[in-house]
Amino acid sequence: MGTDDVPLDDKAKRMRDLLSSFYSPDPSSTPNVSSKHGALDAINTNSFNADQYMNLLVQKSNLEALLQRHVEMAAEIKNLDTDLQMLVYENYNKFISATDAIKRMKSNIVGMEANMEQLLDKIMSVQSRSDGVNTSLFEKREHIEKLHRTRNLLRKVQFIYDLPARLGKCIKSEAYADAVKFYTGAMPIFKAYGDSSFQDCKRASEEAVAIIVKNLQRKLFSDSESIQARAEAAVLLKQLDFPVDSLKAKLLQKLEQSLGDLQLKTDELENVTVESTDPSKQGKVSDSIRSTPHEASVREFAEAICAYRVIFPDSEKQLITLAQDLVIKHFEMTEQYVKRRISSANLLGVLRTIWTDVLLMDEILCEAVLPDFSLEAAQVAVKQYVASTFTHLLQDISDALLKVNISPKEAAEEFPLQVALEASKKAVLQGSMDVLLDFRQLLDDDLGLLVKLRDFIIDWVQEGFQDFFRALDDRFLLLSGKNNSSSQDNGLTEGTQSEKVLAGLVLVLAQLSVFIEQTAIPRITEEIAASFSGGGVRGYENGPAFVPGEICRIFRSAGEKLLHHYINMSTQRVSTLLRKRFTTPNWVKHKEPREVHMFVDLFLQELEAVGSEVKQILPQGLLRKHRRSDSNGSTTSSRSNPLRDDKMSRSNTHRGRSQLLETHLAKLFKQKVEIFTKVEYTQESVVTTIVKLCLKSLQEFVRLQTFNRSGFQQIQLDIQFLRTPLKETVEDEAAIDFLLDEVIVAASERCLDPIPLEPPILDRLIQAKLAKSKEQNPIAS
Repeated sequence: MGTDDVPLDDKAKRMRDLLSSFYSPDPSSTPNVSSKHGALDAINTNSFNADQYMNLLVQKSNLEALLQRHVEMAAEIKNLDTDLQMLVYENYNKFISATDAIKRMKSNIVGMEANMEQLLDKIMSVQSRSDGVNTSLFEKREHIEKLHRTRNLLRKVQFIYDLPARLGKCIKSEAYADAVKFYTGAMPIFKAYGDSSFQDCKRASEEAVAIIVKNLQRKLFSDSESIQARAEAAVLLKQLDFPVDSLKAKLLQKLEQSLGDLQLKTDELENVTVESTDPSKQGKVSDSIRSTPHEASVREFAEAICAYRVIFPDSEKQLITLAQDLVIKHFEMTEQYVKRRISSANLLGVLRTIWTDVLLMDEILCEAVLPDFSLEAAQVAVKQYVASTFTHLLQDISDALLKVNISPKEAAEEFPLQVALEASKKAVLQGSMDVLLDFRQLLDDDLGLLVKLRDFIIDWVQEGFQDFFRALDDRFLLLSGKNNSSSQDNGLTEGTQSEKVLAGLVLVLAQLSVFIEQTAIPRITEEIAASFSGGGVRGYENGPAFVPGEICRIFRSAGEKLLHHYINMSTQRVSTLLRKRFTTPNWVKHKEPREVHMFVDLFLQELEAVGSEVKQILPQGLLRKHRRSDSNGSTTSSRSNPLRDDKMSRSNTHRGRSQLLETHLAKLFKQKVEIFTKVEYTQESVVTTIVKLCLKSLQEFVRLQTFNRSGFQQIQLDIQFLRTPLKETVEDEAAIDFLLDEVIVAASERCLDPIPLEPPILDRLIQAKLAKSKEQNPIAS
C-alpha cells in the first residue's frame, strides 16, 4: 500500500489529526500545525487555502511534477478514506460491546438490595445473642481467671519452698547449670519477700548456692577439667553475679598453657612422612594429623576462646594475640620440619592441617584476620622449604663427586672417574628435574594458602635455581681446593694445593661444568618456561629471577679454570719429581752415563696416569699430528743445529761461550714455534699441554744447575730416550721436538765442557734401555 512509504511519525501524526477531527466538536480546537498559508505542507491544517496552494504549486513545479503530485494526492485520498472507514468500524464495535456490558450490569444488580438488607438483619441477630452469652458468662470467667492466678502463685510458692531441696539434688548430680537456672529464676521473689515470708528458704538456698560457687571455682581452676568445662563454669559464676573479672587473668593463663598441647608434634609429622611415601595414601596425607586428637583439641580450644569472649567482651585483643601465637607455633614447627629432606606431599599435609586450624579459628575470631596472618608466616616456611630443597640437591651432587676421592685400591669400578662423572651428571640433571616436579605439586594444589602464594613460589623457584648454580660453582671451586681469588696462569707456580684433592676430581668438575653449560641449563630453562612462567612479585625493576645466560657464562668460565687447574696440578706433580731429580745429585762430579736414568721411567709413568684419567673423562679430538713440516715457524730450534753441532764439537770453553753468543744472535732472527696454544676439552689437547709444561719446567730446572761433561751427556741421553714415547703421546710433535732441543741447549749452556755423546754410543745406550724395558714388562712390549 502507498501508506507503507510514509514515515512512521508522519503516519501517527495523521492518525491523531483524524481522530481529533472526528471527535472534536469545535474545529478551532485542533492544533494549527503551520501559520504559513502559502507553504506546500499546509494542506493538513485547518486554515488551508486551496487557491493559494494551487498557485504556489504551479509556480514551483513543472508539468511532470504536477502530474506526479496528482498521482500522490489521489493515493493519499484513497488511503485516508480507507483509514477513516476502518476507524468508524472499530469504534462501532466498541460501542456495541459497551452497550452489552451495561445491559448485563443492570440485570445483575436487580435484587441485590433486598439480599443486603437480609444480611444486615442476620448480623444484628448474631451480635445480640453474643452479647447475651458474654453477659451470662462474665461472672464465671472472672472467677476462673482468679483461680488460675491463685494456682500460678501457689506453684511459685511451692517452687520457692522446694528450691533448697532441688539445689541439693543438683549439687549431688553436679548439674550446676540447672541449679543456677533455678536460683536465678527465684531471685525476684527473694528480693521482694526474702526478708519476711521466705526467709528460711532464702537462707537455705544461699547456703546451697555458696556450695555451688565453691564447686564451680574449683572446677574452673582444675587442670583435669577440659577447657570447655572451665569456660562453662565461668559463665555460670557470672550468672550468679560472682566477680569473675578477678578470674580473667587466671583463665587466660590457662588458655596460654593449653597452647603447648595444640602444637604439631614431631611424631605426627613423621606419620605424614611415612604415609606420603605410599602412593595409595597420598590423597589422605592431610587426614593423618587430623585423624589424631589434634583436631578435637583445636575445636575445644576454639570453643573455649568463644566462651571466654562471651564472658569477657573486652578481651578481644588478648584473644587475638593468643590465636596468632597458635599460628606462629605451628609455623615454627613447620620451619624446623622442612629443614629435613621431605617431599612436597609432606609439606602439603602439614600446611593443609594448619590451614584447617586457621579457618576454624577464623570462624570464631574473625577480628584476628588469621588467614592473612598465616599467609605471611607461610611465606617464610615455603620459602625455607624451597631453599632447603636446593641445599639437599647441592649436597647430593657433592656426595656423588666425593666418590672420586676413593683410592684406586678401594674403588670397585675399573673406571672410577667415569662412574663419578656419570653419577654427577645424573645428580645435576635428574635431580633438578625431580626438584621441579616436586615444586610443581605445590603449584597444582588447590589449598587456599598456596593459591595465594603461587606467584611467590614461581619467583622463589627461579631465584633458587639462580642461587643454586652460583653455590654449585663455589662448591666446585671448594672441592677443587681452589678459591675464586686464585690466579689462573699457565705458569708452574708452586701453589699450595690440598693433599686431599685429587687431580681426577678436578678434571671431573671441569667436564661437569661443560655438561651443565651445554645440557643441563637449556633443559632446566625449558622446564621453567613451561611450568614456572609468571611470577613477577619481586618487581620488574629487579630484572628476571633466573638468567640462564649468566649461569652459562659462570660455568663456561669455571670449566676453563678447572681444566687449567687440573693441568697445573698434574704438571706440579711431575715437577716435584723433576725437582728431586735435579737437586739431589752433584752434577759437577757426575759420573759418565751408563744407562738412561730411572727418573725417565717415573716421568713416563706419571704421564701415563694422566692419560688414563683424561681418557675416562674427555672425548677424543680430531687427532692431527703437528710435525716439523707442519709448523708455521722455524723447523729447527731457536739455536740452529749446525751451530749447535759445531759448538758441541769444540772442547774449548772460550770457544763454547763465543758460540753461545752466536746462538743468541741467531735466535733474534728466527721465528719461534708456537708452543702454548688454547686448551681444548679433548684428550690430546690436555695431555699435550701437560707434556709441554713439564718440558718447560724441566728446562728451568736445568738452567739452575751446573754440569760437567758427564752430567751434560746424561741429560742428552735421557732427553733423547724421551723423544719417541713423548711423540707417540702428544699431537704436536714439532713443539715437543723444540722443547726437548731447548732442554739440551740449556744443559749445554750450563755445562763446563759441553761435549755430547757420539751418536753410536747414544743409540747403543737407548737400545739397551729398550731391551731392559721389554724384559721387565713383556706384556706392554
